[in-house]
Amino acid sequence: MSASSATVNVVCMKWGTLYGPEYANRLYAMTARNLKRPFRFVCFTDDHRGLRPEIEVMPIPPIKIDSPFENTPWRKLALYHPELGDLQGPTLFFDLDLVITGPLDRFFDQPGDYIVIHNWTQPKRIVGNTSVFRFNVGAHADLYELFQSKPTQHWFEKYRIEQTYLSYELAKQDKLSYWPAEWCVSFKASCLPGGWRFPKILLNRIQPSKLPEGASVCVFHGNPNPDDALEGRWPGKWYKGLRPATWIKDHWHE
Repeated sequence: MSASSATVNVVCMKWGTLYGPEYANRLYAMTARNLKRPFRFVCFTDDHRGLRPEIEVMPIPPIKIDSPFENTPWRKLALYHPELGDLQGPTLFFDLDLVITGPLDRFFDQPGDYIVIHNWTQPKRIVGNTSVFRFNVGAHADLYELFQSKPTQHWFEKYRIEQTYLSYELAKQDKLSYWPAEWCVSFKASCLPGGWRFPKILLNRIQPSKLPEGASVCVFHGNPNPDDALEGRWPGKWYKGLRPATWIKDHWHE
């Protein structure tokens, strides 16, 4: 069986009430439209209600996270549990609040042990943005065990967020690499004409956003979310305005 015909895994995580099942359903649909090879789509969740039948449901792997960090992105470290149900092999993770805009097969063809987005907001640091990353199931159980070996507060004080923890610990092992920059773009940093910093941000009220050519994924880190951007909303301070990003509806649907 060739690498391009082998079944791969695409996974997401959903807990709490911040994102409803429609986010996972759209994510599945976008994946199906843009991934040619056979795949399993798994949602690790505490609530399977409303998920479309093509989505496999698995419980979030057990992980001890101390208060008040239980419902923060530190929970994503559960994916490095030695076992994820019956999943094996190369696995691509997507956050729920992103928009898939182009081909995905290349994310499985790209060589590398652990591949992640190079964070747009900290380009001079090694920190990856874990909205999109690829790993092999069980390959990084040492990072899961390391995290469990100390209180969550210890890691919070040292790294603040899970993606910094992962980036530095994987870099120590020479296992960290990044997607080509044009594959995964940031809505705020890459699509908005004025970016997200004052005063240039005021341009966003006048000029519309534009998806860069060659992008496969547009990431909505922080605010606005895709639904906000589509309607021209940007929750926050008065100067955070933007024109409706109407191109989102071409991709972000079931």
